[in-house]
Amino acid sequence: MGSDIEIAQAATLKPIIQMAQDRLGIPPEALEPYGHYKAKIDLQWLSNNQTPNGKLVLVTAISPTPAGEGKTTTTVGLGDALNRIGKRTVIALREPSLGPVFGMKGGAAGGGYAQVVPMEDINLHFTGDFNAIALAHNLLSALMDNHIHHGNTLGFDARRIVWRRVMDMNDRALRSTVVSLGGPGNGFPREDGFDIVVASEVMAIFCLATSRRDLKQRLGNIIVGYTREQTAIRASDLKAHGAMAALLKDAIKPNLVQTLENNLAIIHGGPFANIAHGCNTVTATQAALKLGEYVVTEAGFGADLGAEKFIDIKCRKSGLRPDAVVVVATLRALKHHGGVEAKDLNTPNLVALEKGMANLERHVDNIRNRYGLPCVVSINHFTSDTEPELDLLRQKMDQQGVPVVVARHWSQGSAGAEDLARIVVQLAESGTAKMRYVYEDADTLWDKMKAIATQVYGAADISADAAVRAKIAKLQQDGFGHYPVCVAKTQYSFSTDPNLRAAPSGHVVNVREVRLAAGAEFVVMICGDIMTMPGLPKEPASMRIDIDDDGKISGLF
Repeated sequence: MGSDIEIAQAATLKPIIQMAQDRLGIPPEALEPYGHYKAKIDLQWLSNNQTPNGKLVLVTAISPTPAGEGKTTTTVGLGDALNRIGKRTVIALREPSLGPVFGMKGGAAGGGYAQVVPMEDINLHFTGDFNAIALAHNLLSALMDNHIHHGNTLGFDARRIVWRRVMDMNDRALRSTVVSLGGPGNGFPREDGFDIVVASEVMAIFCLATSRRDLKQRLGNIIVGYTREQTAIRASDLKAHGAMAALLKDAIKPNLVQTLENNLAIIHGGPFANIAHGCNTVTATQAALKLGEYVVTEAGFGADLGAEKFIDIKCRKSGLRPDAVVVVATLRALKHHGGVEAKDLNTPNLVALEKGMANLERHVDNIRNRYGLPCVVSINHFTSDTEPELDLLRQKMDQQGVPVVVARHWSQGSAGAEDLARIVVQLAESGTAKMRYVYEDADTLWDKMKAIATQVYGAADISADAAVRAKIAKLQQDGFGHYPVCVAKTQYSFSTDPNLRAAPSGHVVNVREVRLAAGAEFVVMICGDIMTMPGLPKEPASMRIDIDDDGKISGLF
């Protein structure tokens, strides 16, 4: 068996226009091809589609570990398996960011024999959506500084500018910068900085908007800074939102691709779940629900981050309701949560496994008893897995009444996930999903944050210094208290300490910073040492990526 990119390059792809027509009934005139194997779906055609919605399946996971869990791989494998057993299924995924592709995590197109293709295109520039989002964001930055240079009639207080710049790359050197150096012709010097594109509010708006009109209105509501009197200045005050929306004219159309088994997938939008809300676009998910009997989608990182935000932000804003949830885990990752280091993860260890299963148990408990949804645990199979370890896991989950399935889609494709597909169908058609939110709109911002920390993270309380508390109180007073909360914290732990594995309890979650995303319509609570501009590791993945004289790429994963 070859590497992920070798498997992808050996696949036989089918023309996307013909597939879309034959499999999903999308007429050729409703598609805009980007080559032979990628296409964008026309928004007008989608809005006219009155087909009843299919079933929605959410794939989430335990807290991530260096051992890997395989959430995207499971999403693709499950989608292929549902098609295999006769359920017309569409997969809905996020687009990869170039930061992880060239950094430590790698791409986000699945792996083994459960991939979306063309893998190289998807993991690199794809259809240019992220570039358009970065340009729209940075246009607003340029217009703001240009306005200040030409007289500042809106009265920006340079100390209260909150709109940073973005790029889709991990670059720690740009976290904190100074702009406008070089004399009067270059503007007024001030402190600035860069975030990664997936942390941009434009990305969040892009993923939550339901139409071009909604997109433009939300872009106009972005708050970029404040006056000395602390009056908010918005993108619409700079007359920036029309041009920003124009840059996103094509990007807002969902992207259609295929899996290795020639099943269709929509890949659109890509906010990180540790610093944003971690879900693909509402447009893509709603489109998929009209096109398929089943839709399999994912939410980023563990169920404490991606799934919580999927429920409390995306579902709250869009009316979406999952019918079933898949929680992805590996025995290796669970042993890591039990204290085993990477070099020993292939060694059987029932003691460490039982200790690490506390992480899985809390995620499952949250899904069932906080979010009110039925779930199945999918074990992404490794050859080092042993039957005694699997039996222990089944016994633990049986105590909670949750089925466990060993899935082998990475090595076998859809055939290895048939059992998972059949259980998902049972859960989705059981009618037992009674989705509920962790908090209500009427709760205060402080109480919303406390509800997430105590109910989902197992914390005893939350804390913040006087300045952060005052800012939260001011947002409440200014009428933003009904917004949902988007927590930015480490993905590696239920706490804000990435080294606390399994299921820590009784900790206090400190809110270090709070940011208003008035266009996206949520309040970001930054907790612990989390960066909105990541850095590259000592040996980034880019060192392994190459291209030969014939244009064949190697080293992507």
